[in-house]
Amino acid sequence: MPAAGTLTLPRRDGAPDASAPGPEGGEPLVRPYEVMVVFDPEAEESAVTAVLDRSVDVVRTNGGNPGAVNRWGKRTLAYEIRKKREGYYVVFEYTAEPKASAELDRLLTLADEVIRHKIIRLPDKVAGRRSQVAAAAEAS
Repeated sequence: MPAAGTLTLPRRDGAPDASAPGPEGGEPLVRPYEVMVVFDPEAEESAVTAVLDRSVDVVRTNGGNPGAVNRWGKRTLAYEIRKKREGYYVVFEYTAEPKASAELDRLLTLADEVIRHKIIRLPDKVAGRRSQVAAAAEAS
């Protein structure tokens, strides 16, 4: 530790500072995400569950923490997608590093049962507010 009143200069060798947060050193950069997946309404329930289970496994294997999975059910689409007017909606939340989202995006793109998906990084304020609301609901 430097003595009081001394100036600490940045490293010149290009090595990342081990105490710095983020991908270059220190703790990994974990962020909250929300995924909305629209499944083919004609897909079997077992196929939808299998894709969701694989999605949760991808998040876990990449060091993430899966959250709530909300099944919204069949809803009418705003416009036709692949000649379908309805879709089976599922929304789930998780916290992970960005590499987990890239792998999840790849998985959902390749899944035949998925019509459309969108991964959104939640702002920290919104994610914190949601966790507080969930904690208050569990306490009552």
